[in-house]
Amino acid sequence: MFTICASQSFAQTAQPSAATTQNTEKSQSSPANAAPASLAEQSARENFFKRLWRAYKDDWKGTTSSGPEPARRGYPSPVTNPPFPFEDWPYGGSPVIGAPWTQSGPLMQALWSGPHGDWWKKTKIQIYGWLNFGFNVSTSDKSFHGNKFGNFPTAYDEVPNAAEPDQEVLYIERQPDTVQTDHFDWGFRLTNLYGLDYRFTTAKGIFSNQLLGKNLEYGYDPVMAYVDLYWGQAAEGMNIRIGRYISLPDIEAQLAPNNYTYSHSILYTFDAYTQSGINITTKLSDHWLLQTGLSAGNDVAPWVGEPNAKPTFNGCIAYTWQEGRDNHYACINSLNDGKYSYNNLQSVYYTWYHKISTNWHTDTEWWYMWEDRVPNLDNPAAKSLLINGANGAFCNNTTELTCFAPETAVLNYIEKQFSARNYLTFRNEFFDDIKGQRTGTKTHYSEHLIGWGHWIGATVLLRPEIRFERSYDRPAYDLGTKKNQLTVAGDIIYFF
Repeated sequence: MFTICASQSFAQTAQPSAATTQNTEKSQSSPANAAPASLAEQSARENFFKRLWRAYKDDWKGTTSSGPEPARRGYPSPVTNPPFPFEDWPYGGSPVIGAPWTQSGPLMQALWSGPHGDWWKKTKIQIYGWLNFGFNVSTSDKSFHGNKFGNFPTAYDEVPNAAEPDQEVLYIERQPDTVQTDHFDWGFRLTNLYGLDYRFTTAKGIFSNQLLGKNLEYGYDPVMAYVDLYWGQAAEGMNIRIGRYISLPDIEAQLAPNNYTYSHSILYTFDAYTQSGINITTKLSDHWLLQTGLSAGNDVAPWVGEPNAKPTFNGCIAYTWQEGRDNHYACINSLNDGKYSYNNLQSVYYTWYHKISTNWHTDTEWWYMWEDRVPNLDNPAAKSLLINGANGAFCNNTTELTCFAPETAVLNYIEKQFSARNYLTFRNEFFDDIKGQRTGTKTHYSEHLIGWGHWIGATVLLRPEIRFERSYDRPAYDLGTKKNQLTVAGDIIYFF
């Protein structure tokens, strides 16, 4: 992919925040006194839109019922959501084992308080999502060059000096109860995305003609479609995920709410986004987590077949210590024969999450990726070897037909929480596209960002930012005419 992901990591595993499912059920179904029952009956008689509007009003006024804290197993959450995009340090391929599912948006609150509310609660199925629009003002200029994507390799705001419908998303989901350790449970997720961002999440073989055939500016992508099978009796909990899921590692993720900022780092932009296969996540103890999996490769459906789809191994291990304040997460995200094909990245990752104090934390990520036998763009004889949607490389000399194409990157986030609804982000990164195979330009990059996140209740998030980046060896921005790019950007996420 250019992946959209949420990995990683709804990437990864974080959810939009609001009152918990468990708490909502307790507050609405308790027969302890007559008054709540009377209110519940009155609410059930109201039409759906009145109940939905009341859920928003309660959220914005801060009067949503919270109830007791739901049970969890393991270390306490190191951060809070909101204001941050997650409560537990994220990992992909599984719900956070031991953490309760606290998703509860206005749409579900309206359904739970309606005449069929008990049925919805019993199924544990939730429908939710968001509308996400963004804008940017950039030193690059699409109109001057006649190309819409002059900000690239910036993402996802690749269209300069524009306001765009980035991602309009609908989830249908059930999560297994991973707090318990005595029985089997199950879940599933279907994620539907429409907007500009499909250009990054698309997997070959899954509605991919929108991008690879027609190069549409906006499109649809079912980013995630999987089932979760959870055995609480295995070790400290084991989850098996089968289907299309977010690539396991990464601080950032495809889906907008799972990120500190509107725009993505270059490191994340040229990462793997989704995989289709099976992934097993086993919690061995509060300290250790083990993951292994087998997929068809990065951003490619199994039915596409060779050479693009091929058996691909992944494996990760996580170590958490200091009562959850530190987490080390190392992954082989994809490993097979490594030969050039559609987004056939071979990759190793290391991510470190560290809580500095009550209001400060930092996240650091490094990866190294490579492909072998990549066609040489400087050799006309290699043109016939190129695969649609898969970049070639700029090899060391024009006589080479193919070459080994690696890239490496390192990224750091520093986060400051000012209140339950406000936080500040500092992001710095270095990216070396050694053969130009990922970004299309053979150069070193650096990127620096300052961003602010502001919540209105737990249903509206505003994320303005200012970002400066540079390509050092040759111009990469504004269609290869500029080495520097400055953008002022921001987005709004409206949850339902």
